[in-house]
This record gives sequence, C-alpha cells and structure tokens, in this order.
Amino acid sequence: MEDRFASLDGVVDAVSGYMGGHHDNPTYEQVCSGETGHAEVVELLYDPRQLRYRDLVQLFFALHDPTTPDQQGPNVGSQYRSVIFCNDADEAEQVEQVMQQMKEENAFDGRDFCTQIITQAPTFWRAEEYHQDYYQKHRGFCSR
Repeated sequence: MEDRFASLDGVVDAVSGYMGGHHDNPTYEQVCSGETGHAEVVELLYDPRQLRYRDLVQLFFALHDPTTPDQQGPNVGSQYRSVIFCNDADEAEQVEQVMQQMKEENAFDGRDFCTQIITQAPTFWRAEEYHQDYYQKHRGFCSR
C-alpha cells in the first residue's frame, strides 16, 4: 500500500511500520509471530490543501479487502488485520461515513466489514529499512 499512497499528489511521505501492539520498537520477525499485537501499517503525511482525508480512506478500502479478518491476499495473521488508526474523532467519523457509503453501495457483495477503527492512534514504529519503498526495491506488492 505504501507505494500506492506515495504516488498520490498531496502525499508528502508514506512510511511502512507497525502499530497497535504492546511491545516497544518491534521487529518484523516479532510482529510476524503474532505475539506483539501489532498490525503492519502505513503512516501518511499529507497536505490537506491538496488531498482530503476522506480520499485517503476511500483509497485504503480500494486497495485491500476489509472483509477478511486477519488476512490480506495470501498473507495471514493478526498483523494483516484491517485497521485504521485515527488521530481524532473527526477522522474516525469520516471512516465510518465511507464505510457506510460502501455498505449502501454493496461494495463488497454484502460481506461485513471487519475493519477496526482506533480513535487514539498509538505509537507508530517505523519498519526496518528493507520494508521502506518495498515495491521499488522488490517489484512486488499485495493488492486485492
């Protein structure tokens, strides 16, 4: 997802990392064990004059399947859960609105969303350097 977000006009930076767990400064191997509670995430820095938060949320839902618990494509585990860490209640409300709109449009063939919405974003831990700009380095990514 990092490369897709980074390519948008208005996105200043997209950084791969981990959030939502109970272990400080986790490594990829620790996160993959499923025992730290972290999710693999992308932290975005964007210019709201060029790009709306709602647009970022819509792209998030376009890039992955929010109906599969603990799985994205062939990747399985709690670190692959569908989750959005919001900075405040306004962002959480916008996520809810997008999800409601998608439900009304039957965007996922009536399947229930399992996306977690966390209102108070916990500490973001930057992933190892080999995870940054992964698509450019390895020419591979997962997409639904």
